[in-house]
Amino acid sequence: MRTFKALLLPLLLIISLLGVDQLHAAGDLTRRPVALPDLVLGDDDSDYFMSQNEYQLETGQAYQLRIVSNGQKEYAFQAPEFATSIYLRKVEAGGVEVKAVTLTELEFEDAGEAEIFFVPVKPGKFRFYAKGLEGKGMLGHFVIK
Repeated sequence: MRTFKALLLPLLLIISLLGVDQLHAAGDLTRRPVALPDLVLGDDDSDYFMSQNEYQLETGQAYQLRIVSNGQKEYAFQAPEFATSIYLRKVEAGGVEVKAVTLTELEFEDAGEAEIFFVPVKPGKFRFYAKGLEGKGMLGHFVIK
């Protein structure tokens, strides 16, 4: 037993030099978030334009999504089922950083933008839309695998 204790410390030192203690999990949430393509609401040709209608995401990966309104119309971005399937890190808008448990709605009364930082935790297909304008084509999906 005495010999074992004497060899244990050098063995641990060798293992740490080999880098075994530096292994990372595949879902390391401390890494930089993946920037998704901007979601633009409205453009010069149509008030009902939406730049993206689907985002492919993976659980455990951090993401950053910028939502931009051109200001031609009032838009209320909603994704209620999606909001309950993610870990919301923060929302940044107008120089303000908001840390909240969930996100109910982002309302754009004029031109502006907001960034959402989140990590999906539940797989599925979740709708996002501009409230009241779904029938005009302002509807899309987050697909989380």
